[in-house]
Amino acid sequence: MSTPVIGVLALQGDVREHLIALAAADAVARPVRRPEELAEVDGLVIPGGESTTISKLAVLFGLMEPLRERIAAGMPVYGTCAGLIMLADKILDPRSGQETFGGIDMIVRRNAFGRQNESFEAGVTVTGIDSPVEGVFIRAPWVESVGAQVEVLAEHDGHIVAVRQGKALATSFHPELTGDHRIHELFVDMVRAER
Repeated sequence: MSTPVIGVLALQGDVREHLIALAAADAVARPVRRPEELAEVDGLVIPGGESTTISKLAVLFGLMEPLRERIAAGMPVYGTCAGLIMLADKILDPRSGQETFGGIDMIVRRNAFGRQNESFEAGVTVTGIDSPVEGVFIRAPWVESVGAQVEVLAEHDGHIVAVRQGKALATSFHPELTGDHRIHELFVDMVRAER
């Protein structure tokens, strides 16, 4: 089976770390900044960063509608932190003009775990992964509620921090910052299954 080509949305955020993690998880990883680059990938990671900035830049770079269309058509997608916000169908407290790509029937709260100085690391038990992963929570969102089709994969302190709906995966935390590539491997397997 050929190696899947997985893009990392490279508008803002921790792009390099995801490219490294995907390569370690046996995928061909490339940055995506334009619609023609999006058309060449089998799946996409939406990295952490600032969701309002990602939203504005996606519009500016002509990626908002192509991304919505690919996600709606079933392209595998994985969002971390701000990427989780971008995959939400609804944000509780959006900034003015903030849009999302959608794809997961969930309502999210931005910066729910606190400000930058309240960032923390914690072991997180994720369904489908045999031992806890180290979750790096940086101004992290949490999922307030999910629709019937959404599988909750992990919680921390009673809050939902990892979900999956069909071919869309999202975490509140940053596994790409830890050197533990098991969540990226899970996503690469999702992309392989789709191919």
